[in-house]
Amino acid sequence: MDASTHTRSTIDETSYRYDGWRIVAVCFLLATFGWGLGFYGQSVYVAELHRQHGWPTSLISSGTTFFYLFGAVLVAFASEAIKAFGPRNCLIAGTFAMAAAALSIGWVTTPWQLYLANAVLAFGWAGTSLGIITNTLGLWFDTKRGMAISLALNGASFGGIVGVPLLVAGIGYFGFAGAMIASAVLLVVTMVPIILIFVGEPPVHLRAVTAAAMDAPSPTQVRARAFRDIGFLSVSTAFALVLFAQVGFIVHLITFLDGVIGRERATVAMALLTAMAVVGRVSFSFVIDQLNQRLASALSFLSQAIALLVVINLRSDIALIAACGLFGFSVGNLITLPALIVQREFDPRAFGVLISLITAINQVTYAFGPGVVGLLRDLSGGYALPFYGCIGLEVIAAVMVMVRGRSPDGAKRNPGPTST
Repeated sequence: MDASTHTRSTIDETSYRYDGWRIVAVCFLLATFGWGLGFYGQSVYVAELHRQHGWPTSLISSGTTFFYLFGAVLVAFASEAIKAFGPRNCLIAGTFAMAAAALSIGWVTTPWQLYLANAVLAFGWAGTSLGIITNTLGLWFDTKRGMAISLALNGASFGGIVGVPLLVAGIGYFGFAGAMIASAVLLVVTMVPIILIFVGEPPVHLRAVTAAAMDAPSPTQVRARAFRDIGFLSVSTAFALVLFAQVGFIVHLITFLDGVIGRERATVAMALLTAMAVVGRVSFSFVIDQLNQRLASALSFLSQAIALLVVINLRSDIALIAACGLFGFSVGNLITLPALIVQREFDPRAFGVLISLITAINQVTYAFGPGVVGLLRDLSGGYALPFYGCIGLEVIAAVMVMVRGRSPDGAKRNPGPTST
């Protein structure tokens, strides 16, 4: 046994004293701001900009779609950024970019400024969201990577539960521009010192893995081979389809339920969905590393399909709210599971590049979810057709994610072209 193997075997990643859990806390806070100002904040920006300037909702929403698409391009290179500049510098850069975006959005007065602000926001999103967080935690965790990612990404749900109401309250008190200034200041004052204090060099027991990644094939080679790998394509396509359906459904949920059970109960249903996302992610975090993660993914997809079936066909308040809770239970895990499947089935040297690629594919796909669901709703005169379409995507994805491809003797796949 060599020294690196011995060191790795003597480090207990489950110990509360392990430094990696401090990184989890940092990433939790980063996700809170990233999703609060980036993902969930978009609904606030659309409403406020429409109120202030009277611009068509379609115009403002097109800026949101641009944000998602440009952000997806940037997220694909998160692994290279961390390799080139280190996790601390990348997290600080993402923090400042998100703060600059918040300031910019608060002072938008013309449509072209909105697109420019969303471009800056895309840089901030790339530096504070899933791609950068999973790549960073991958430098500190091996055996407990699933738990670490699951716990850190609870910040995403927290950003929706707490961040958005605080942002709305801030707008009511300070005005839109004032609230965005306050958000930017809070982000920088909170995150920069924490990142500087707690985020340093990866631990000794994983430096061998980090060093090995330096000798891996180039990211371009890794991506090219991934697109020819059935196992990778089955994972990336399945999750892209599900997230398309999931985001499309969630964005239109309040509108749908408002006409069925009223705005008050619709809000309760949405709150339960978000809360159950946290419950599901925390519950899974303790066992997710021991599960058959493809099977867990397929069952999660099917549970959402069942929930959608109830939502379409029943009109009982309790049944609809319970169905939203069932749907929400797997929402959080669907952004965690792809990273864990990649970790388990592919060469660890390719982890960063592959998870960044999957994240980018998913984001490009789900950017169109709300628009397509809305279009089908307008064409059909109701939500039954688009929601049944979402059920179909969930079922197809459940079958697709179980296709592993071929890997000789169960070995992890090589991330790059085989040398001769």
